[in-house]
Amino acid sequence: MKSAGHIIDYLIKGKVDYLFGIPAGSVNAIFDELYDRPQLTPIVAKHEGAASFMAAAYAKYSGKLGVVIGCSGPGAMNLVTGAANAAREQIPLLILTGSVPLSTLGWNASQELDASPVFSQVTKYSSTVTDSSEIIAELHKAVSIAFEGVPGPVHLALPIDVQLQQAEEISLPDFPEYSPKEAPDEDIIKIAELVKNKKGVLFLGNGSRECVDEVVSLAETLNWPFVTTPHAKGLIPTNHPLHKGIYGFAGHSKAVELVHNGDHEFLLIIGSSLGETATSNYQDNLVQGRTVIQIDRDSSVFKRKYLIDHPVLGDCSKTVKRLIQLLPEPLSTSYCRSEAEETSTELEYDTKTILPLIQSIMPMDTKYTVDIGEFMSYVVHYMNVNTPNSFDINVHYGSMGTGIGSSIGLALAQPDQQIACITGDGCFFMHGMEILTAKEYNVPITFIVINNSRLGMVHHGHSLQYKRVHDRFSQSYTSISSIVEAFNIPSIAISSLEDVKSENIAELIKLDGPKLIEINLIDNAVPPMGDRVKFLSSFAK
Repeated sequence: MKSAGHIIDYLIKGKVDYLFGIPAGSVNAIFDELYDRPQLTPIVAKHEGAASFMAAAYAKYSGKLGVVIGCSGPGAMNLVTGAANAAREQIPLLILTGSVPLSTLGWNASQELDASPVFSQVTKYSSTVTDSSEIIAELHKAVSIAFEGVPGPVHLALPIDVQLQQAEEISLPDFPEYSPKEAPDEDIIKIAELVKNKKGVLFLGNGSRECVDEVVSLAETLNWPFVTTPHAKGLIPTNHPLHKGIYGFAGHSKAVELVHNGDHEFLLIIGSSLGETATSNYQDNLVQGRTVIQIDRDSSVFKRKYLIDHPVLGDCSKTVKRLIQLLPEPLSTSYCRSEAEETSTELEYDTKTILPLIQSIMPMDTKYTVDIGEFMSYVVHYMNVNTPNSFDINVHYGSMGTGIGSSIGLALAQPDQQIACITGDGCFFMHGMEILTAKEYNVPITFIVINNSRLGMVHHGHSLQYKRVHDRFSQSYTSISSIVEAFNIPSIAISSLEDVKSENIAELIKLDGPKLIEINLIDNAVPPMGDRVKFLSSFAK
């Protein structure tokens, strides 16, 4: 057996279903082994960067290892952004890259690149395998590191001659699994005694994604209101009585008022690294005058911008479950509902109106992946969360096109789920050809594209910061629906409120495979970015 066969067998043993990437000469030995192993399906993307977003989302929503593969040189470099994204999202992702034969190293061979030091900056582990007898040991080591402690990406560079070398039959090691870190019980007991019968606010980040039921139960047990970060939008339905909205980028005034001016004694942070978008540009008002408790599996989050009075290092789900056990049963389950954000009753053809209208047509249980752009702030601010875990907004690392790739990874991880991707023309022109990948694998995703013929976030950012906008940030109109029609993918274009009311949209959504709704709309209103608007405007002073 070739060494490449051992790689595939090891992944199959780990119940990995998909290998995302693009075949090429320096990795074709691995792809060749797939002929005889139908258990592992190759998802051939149009760009390695998009493939890495797919693999990360697949890992995130399946609970399995994500695996992405690219050729040496350009393929490897195209995967670096995906590695950095997975690192920020704490996703176990195995990145495999080809490499030129060992005999030609240093000769300026075609597509030669020493990828290992490049990936070492954005992964937990990066290495080049130079001996076929070590390939499984290195692979097992890398995957173990991907799962241990704080999960994250790892990288192996595999020279093509090492992949092709004959290898002895071996007994494959047991595939690693994620083992959640237990917080010290004395720390949890201390927190329980501190917060018992006190006033506080829960501040929920993306790290609470795996324990939504637990954090809701904790809020109800304490009778504490909670806010979520933009990255954590979608975790808990909007209509929960204790839900006070989004704090941070594009957040809600009720959430800001509660956090800044509420009479609570405690701020309990669960699963947030307190980054820039989560804290409205690192607002001091977030923690001033409060005792701050932070629960997280990553110890580095306790040592950043804010002084944390009581850090608790451990898995959020296990820690919150234990904390609930130590608290008294709530005396009442009657909560005062928060008032909704004030919105205009007049329907206009603008972004804040169109997105909720489209949402009202989509099935109630639809999950949304949301790309990076002007529209994202409208999604955060105006779209309702109808069911738990229904939004994926990668604002933390903020790579354009993540929403497109993520929608495909999510669809493969949860094939029975209704999925929509909200993106913009700028993101579509970067990674929109992945709609063809969705077509090839008959993935039923509704792509909703806001087409304003410009880089919208850049346009408004420059307008606020520099009081002028370069003409070249806009472009002549391109019909995206016409493009996908050439791919034999059904689509519809919207240019007015009347178009939204058409029954054609509802019929389009019911179709199998990918489909596209193009919303032609230029919105010159300043997006609801919250304190980000003040932050950008301050540069012009």
